[in-house]
Amino acid sequence: MRLPRRLRHGQAAELTEHLGELRSRVLISFLAVAAGTIVAFIFHERLIHLLNAPLPADHARPITLGVAEPFMTSLKVSILAGFALAFPIVIWQVWAFIAPAVKETSQRLVTGLVVFASGLFAAGVVFGYIVALPAAVRFLTSFDSELYDIEVRASSYYSFVSYSLLSVGLVFDLPVVMLGLVALGVISTATLRSKRRHGYALMAAIAVVLPGVDPVTTGLLMVPLLGLYEGSIWLCVAMERRRESAAPNPV
Repeated sequence: MRLPRRLRHGQAAELTEHLGELRSRVLISFLAVAAGTIVAFIFHERLIHLLNAPLPADHARPITLGVAEPFMTSLKVSILAGFALAFPIVIWQVWAFIAPAVKETSQRLVTGLVVFASGLFAAGVVFGYIVALPAAVRFLTSFDSELYDIEVRASSYYSFVSYSLLSVGLVFDLPVVMLGLVALGVISTATLRSKRRHGYALMAAIAVVLPGVDPVTTGLLMVPLLGLYEGSIWLCVAMERRRESAAPNPV
């Protein structure tokens, strides 16, 4: 398969060329996720053990209730892990497709944001696994234990764990989104600073709607989200000041 040709800023191209490039980049992203899925499935036993670590000792091995459930559950976990492994390639393909719409003077900045996004995504997954997930699992598997005979079903548990980790990883990319919007002139740092209360309310809403529905997870996630939002504002301020200092002085 030939790699798609990347257009330059302002370069004229026919609709068929754009569609062909889009198809190629979607195919590359799909192949990257497929390759990541294969790698994850090869090591799925180790992956399952890692995901089981937050469970209490009496729930160390989730149960399955169907003939195909063990295989389908392991496959689903491998697909989600494959997406996480392929995330840098996927986000690079997205950027490469929209790059012609961005001025060449800003393309180096956005390229750096793509690398920054991959690092933040990994940091979010690590934070979710080490901090948020164990607290959530302990709270949810012991809540009202005197009222229920609590059994942990494999398909439900691994879906909850996988989507929680991916969601936290994606939410940690908030600074990249804000920096990109400021760099493209969609929003200004003055607006971000004047609308801090609205931003904090939005962060709280995001923490509530993430897969960890319990108050423990919501509280643990709200702290880094507020920190990321505040840090994003100051990163945007620094970027604007650097851009203004680099601009040529009018004669």
